[in-house]
Amino acid sequence: MCAIFGILGRYNPRIARDALASLAHRGPDYCGIVEHEQLFFAHQRLSIQDTHQRSHQPLKRSNILLSFNGEIYNFEELKAELDFDFRTQSDSEVIIAAYLKWGVDFVKHLRGMFAIALLDGETLYLFRDRLGKKPLFYLEASSFIFASEIKALTPFLHKKEMNNDALLSYFSFLAPTPPHTFYKGIKKLAAGEYLTYKNNQVQVQSYFDLLDNKPNLITNKDEAVSLLEQELQTSISLRLQADVPMASLLSGGIDSATLNYYAKQQGLDLATYTLGYKEFTKYDERLNAANSAKLLGIQNKQIEIDEAAFIAACPKVFDTLDEPLNDPAAIPLYLLFEQIKEDGYKVVLSGEGADELFLGYRQYFEYLDIEGAADLQHKNWLKKYFRANFSMNREWEWYKRVFDETLLFRTSGDKFTDLQKNQLLKRNIKDNESLQYLQNFRQRFENSQHTDPSIWYSYIDLNIFQAEHFLTKLDRVSMAHSIESRTPFLDHKLASLVFCISPKLRYEDGVTKSLLKQIMTNKLPNEILTRKKKGFSNPYMEYLVSSGKISLIEEVNKQTGMFQKAKLNEYLATASRGSFKQHVWGLYVLSYWIKKNLL
Repeated sequence: MCAIFGILGRYNPRIARDALASLAHRGPDYCGIVEHEQLFFAHQRLSIQDTHQRSHQPLKRSNILLSFNGEIYNFEELKAELDFDFRTQSDSEVIIAAYLKWGVDFVKHLRGMFAIALLDGETLYLFRDRLGKKPLFYLEASSFIFASEIKALTPFLHKKEMNNDALLSYFSFLAPTPPHTFYKGIKKLAAGEYLTYKNNQVQVQSYFDLLDNKPNLITNKDEAVSLLEQELQTSISLRLQADVPMASLLSGGIDSATLNYYAKQQGLDLATYTLGYKEFTKYDERLNAANSAKLLGIQNKQIEIDEAAFIAACPKVFDTLDEPLNDPAAIPLYLLFEQIKEDGYKVVLSGEGADELFLGYRQYFEYLDIEGAADLQHKNWLKKYFRANFSMNREWEWYKRVFDETLLFRTSGDKFTDLQKNQLLKRNIKDNESLQYLQNFRQRFENSQHTDPSIWYSYIDLNIFQAEHFLTKLDRVSMAHSIESRTPFLDHKLASLVFCISPKLRYEDGVTKSLLKQIMTNKLPNEILTRKKKGFSNPYMEYLVSSGKISLIEEVNKQTGMFQKAKLNEYLATASRGSFKQHVWGLYVLSYWIKKNLL
């Protein structure tokens, strides 16, 4: 796990080195640079596999240069079939050997998480892994520049300007959608994409799409459970390999319990970590986590945070993220990884992806139920009623979409609706305008063989809600402390298998995570399997109001005039009473970024 950074074209050596240094937290173990007149190609290394200096990067073989961030879990398997003079025990060298054999299709043979920069003579290739675990940003200026984080690219901007598409997609979906970032000029690769830069020309293509898996290949539930169990066990086993100390996150739920169960089965008694909140027991998972740890027979360390720690960490986390991300859980997660680092761990297992693959959110079932309203023959009256009677409630928006015959499900991160944005922002926002940011994904779905709405839910959530929201958070806050986070549920072979299973097997019994619960029956105690989902909630709004920091939103609005004052006050008042909390948190994070970067 590392940072990659490079410049093709003219550059200032001092600025280039300073930019690279801003990524040192991602790879504090070694800094490598290949520097020529028109080339700056660099790497910050966090040593996980083959920690010897022979595996330092950039790695050079013949006329090929490689800077690679991530883990290739099947590199030993690939190594056995590649005719190559290997000089290291690392997965990095296998990438070069695979490229020499298969060309750009080498990426289809990799199983893992990665952001790869591979320079072959005058041609540069950039790859982001299939499910978007590792980030990759680029800037086309007088030179072509790429990096693992935005902070290494901003020094090369002539002027910091806000990207309007990033702003609007952030309001809608909690994070800017690809290829947008909040900085005009800086772009990001989407999950499963690769970029070719040659003769000053950029071409971006997709190399992986979950929808390419044929639907309904598996229709028998017992067969589905058996195959899923095998693939899940393999995925976890691959991610338990490391030459450094490893820990795991533990909530009271089935996802983290599953990971730790299989680790225990392989003889690894991983140290586990759980968060708690002083004076806010309703958000606390410590009791459930301690109970799970006892039932599993594993260690558990509980970390308690309070308002002072939360508020003090906010600026550090926002700077770590580089741009607005509407996820208040980033703050406590940052503090949790801070403790994990102090305890000496460099790798952590986390349960992201299980909800999206196995339908773990109750709202998925609500959406499936509401989809049926589209078949009502006499709905014109309802259509007119919903148009004439606006409500801020999300259920109103859901039914309006159904009766208007527009797309109902727009990610689990669907936050500000277009009509809400139109009321809040001092600009004209048309209803359904935000669909442009999902259009590419929706078009792929409609052109695929998949028709079940639940597959669309999983597909768009994995590409946006996970890749650009949850995984962005996890990558930045873990790497801020030089820790590699691994997510076994987000294995592309496991995800592909799910997309081949009859969708109804996931939801026909009305039980969330039904298939995962069947896999873990007789493995995990029933108390864990039936425990009500709690989520990674925290008292962020209570802290924001109590500390007075919420006033930043009004302060910035006075300087920018971005929001309608009356509507903004309405949001602030409802958030203080416990409604529209994440809407307001999104405004707070945005206000911080604007004040620091634009004012």
